Amino acid sequence: MGAKKRLVDPLGLPLSRRDLIKLGLAGAVSLALPMGFATRLLTAAQPPAAPGKANARAKAVIQIWMWGGPSHLDTFDPKPEAGYNFHGGLDKPIATNVDGIRICELLPNLAKQADKYSILRGMTHNSNAHETASYLVQTGRSPSDRIVYPGVGAVVSLFKGYDAGYRSQIPPYIVMTELQGRFSEAGFLGGRCQPFATGGDPGQGKFNVEGITTPGVSEQRQADRRELLKKLDTLDRTMKDDPQIAAADKAEKEAYELLADAGKLFDLSQEKDEVRDRYGRNTFGASCLMARRLVERGVPYITINSKGWDTHKQHFQTIRRRLPEVDRGFAALLADLAERNLLDSTIVWWGGEFGRTPRVQWDPPWNGGRGHWGAAFSSVVAGGGFKGGHVVGATDATGESVKDRPVYPCDLIASIYELLGIDLDAKLPHPQGLDVRVTPRPEEDVKSAGRLKEIM
Repeated sequence: MGAKKRLVDPLGLPLSRRDLIKLGLAGAVSLALPMGFATRLLTAAQPPAAPGKANARAKAVIQIWMWGGPSHLDTFDPKPEAGYNFHGGLDKPIATNVDGIRICELLPNLAKQADKYSILRGMTHNSNAHETASYLVQTGRSPSDRIVYPGVGAVVSLFKGYDAGYRSQIPPYIVMTELQGRFSEAGFLGGRCQPFATGGDPGQGKFNVEGITTPGVSEQRQADRRELLKKLDTLDRTMKDDPQIAAADKAEKEAYELLADAGKLFDLSQEKDEVRDRYGRNTFGASCLMARRLVERGVPYITINSKGWDTHKQHFQTIRRRLPEVDRGFAALLADLAERNLLDSTIVWWGGEFGRTPRVQWDPPWNGGRGHWGAAFSSVVAGGGFKGGHVVGATDATGESVKDRPVYPCDLIASIYELLGIDLDAKLPHPQGLDVRVTPRPEEDVKSAGRLKEIM
């Protein structure tokens, strides 16, 4: 007899029993429920990954992505002595609970948590274009005509996904609430490492997650739809003893149980009122709370996409309104993770694609705005093996250039991978077989000042 053939997917990768179950689940729910989440169940299985190192300190990452680029001077690198044309009226930075560290006066809650995080004031890459800067910060590499590199979330999904022991049916890479569209998150790793974007708004009364809940359709109505399908399924009634029909029925049952479980996970009404109030009942605060729930479920990578930080106009009006929400939600997340003994195993990474012009643009049409600034900006890291209460790098007196300890995107990303136990020299599965490693090799000529050993 010939060798037993193995089923493969459209990419030529072998289909496991888990994959076949997912195929059944996706098909079973397709008649009654939206397909977004069911489709991600099928694509969630990962290609074989190199084994992680045994000394991994972190299990998960929560990335708070400040889409558009937040001002470093108005967050974690204040310059009150630079004068009004630089501070724009925010000239009273506040002390934190760590001696010698001051941050913007609009961040009083985070000032009380400074012992839990470290500020990277030497971030730099010298790109002032959103697309290029986002790509640099998310992949650690410059754009190339030859290769579209994967972002951090996709790489973590590859090495920490199903083939690395991840057992949840919730996809290993979640984005709240929409993809950026500024670069391909998965790059050449393709759909299997693409994040599941929830859609919806966790700050609303009901978090309508794509494929799990449908606006205007109650749980009772979904149950009624399922009951109607059963009544219309004459094949099931006439062939109920057929093993294939029985297998399909079982897959359908598992699909509905899965979606019911996922619905509970994304239902923030299960949290106590005081917890929800602590985070803030708004989109950002609720996203931070949802990220904590996903970490508790074991999801290895969660991105919170916070839009609205491209403040060319009405900069100070915008940040005076938005930063208090960030301050409340971010600080609550750090405290909550610490109280639940999750911070030591969860990296929290805050930042955007660049900073903003240190000199305020008072002239029309900006009238008090800040432009793009990639020469110097700030990021924040906490947990998962990163020490708290430190500042890495420094900018000059006006925040226009890095004067001490530059930190390039690849340095930060490599540090995150190392804490996750991902082999920095592991080969990534490129569809054309190109030799691409997790982090750039010396011959790639990517700017680097070294991993963040001072806070690891």
